[in-house]
Amino acid sequence: MATTRTAHTVWEGNLLEGNGVVTFDSSGIGPQPVSWPSRAERANGKTSPEELIAAAHSSCFSMALSHGLTGAGTPPTKLETKADVTFQPGEGITGIHLTVEGTVPGIDNDAFAAAAEDAKKNCPVSQALAGTTITLDAKLA
Repeated sequence: MATTRTAHTVWEGNLLEGNGVVTFDSSGIGPQPVSWPSRAERANGKTSPEELIAAAHSSCFSMALSHGLTGAGTPPTKLETKADVTFQPGEGITGIHLTVEGTVPGIDNDAFAAAAEDAKKNCPVSQALAGTTITLDAKLA
């Protein structure tokens, strides 16, 4: 069964001096402020589209990796994934780097790295971001 998740943003003002609020409608986790300076300079307590992409990618990748490892008979005890999304004003998103450290009984580093590469290739967020260079570092804890 297909699901749809919804968020909306209200923006006021021009790009450089304006600001907005993104609201997570489906989850109800609350509104988050967003602005150009939080995107192109310092976060200063506000989010950005790139941070939202990083959150989506790190969680989707972790789910895909957990599923793949479990299907191979080596379910993980813990996966810690970080996604770094790089934004260059005037160019856009120039790359995403995933870093994952896993606690997975019964698996070696090579098998873990292979499973992580498979998850990177096949998680739905990676597929949606296929036009972006995605790199990966994977290691066991």
